[in-house]
Amino acid sequence: MQLKVDKLTAYFDQFEHFSIAVSGGIDSMLLAYLANRFAKAKVKSVHAFSPAVPEAAYQRVKHYGQLYDWDLEVINAGEFDDDNYLNNPVNRCYYCKSNLYTRIAERSQGMVFSGTNIDDLDDYRPGLKAAEEQEVKHPYVAANINKSDIYNIAKFYGLSDLHALPAQPCLASRVETGIKIDADDLGFINQVEESTRHALPNVKNVRCRITQQGTYLEIDTMPESEVVERLSTNLAALCAKDGRIFSGIRTYQKGSAFINGVTHG
Repeated sequence: MQLKVDKLTAYFDQFEHFSIAVSGGIDSMLLAYLANRFAKAKVKSVHAFSPAVPEAAYQRVKHYGQLYDWDLEVINAGEFDDDNYLNNPVNRCYYCKSNLYTRIAERSQGMVFSGTNIDDLDDYRPGLKAAEEQEVKHPYVAANINKSDIYNIAKFYGLSDLHALPAQPCLASRVETGIKIDADDLGFINQVEESTRHALPNVKNVRCRITQQGTYLEIDTMPESEVVERLSTNLAALCAKDGRIFSGIRTYQKGSAFINGVTHG
């Protein structure tokens, strides 16, 4: 792991100033931690807080910023003012990242860095096109670091809270392509996912999916049938109270966007 970190540090040291887009997930959080710890450059960490960002992610960034004395700025990336984003096309992430990187660049000196790793390059990620257009740099890619490396580095430095984090794409990724992005929907998604994690603390991946057929809960490990029944009853009541249709609990599928009813990315 030390060799990987050394390569990353050498990459940092090519720059006098840079900013890091910090979402609150393990990739960007670890990147900001390492940059602030090892880089000779002046490092700025920027977090975009919006209805699409889980409250837990914001609190995590805020905690690390205070704990490690980061130069941290919390901004509004402005994606909720962009109809292209709100209309939720297949390439919604392109519009989100375009807004994000533009706002960060306006507030920053030097380059903007993302937490993209080499595994992400094989996935469907429209945000990478926005990054290319904005000349955003990807230090993990430059240092040939993948997702497994990121978890191992977090463990190596004793960052147990980061090492325990599952993948955490933005809340808008739970909304089926073509259904307009709505702040109330995202708040509901966050509420369902947080209550499910509280009820099922041993389940790693939890997703509340809003689809044309209704609202689904996806979990990666199915508990005993009586637990599923009790959870289904509670979620059905929660959906009914909010004027939603609860369509059931099903097995988690990795996905950052819905395309013709199938998750991808």
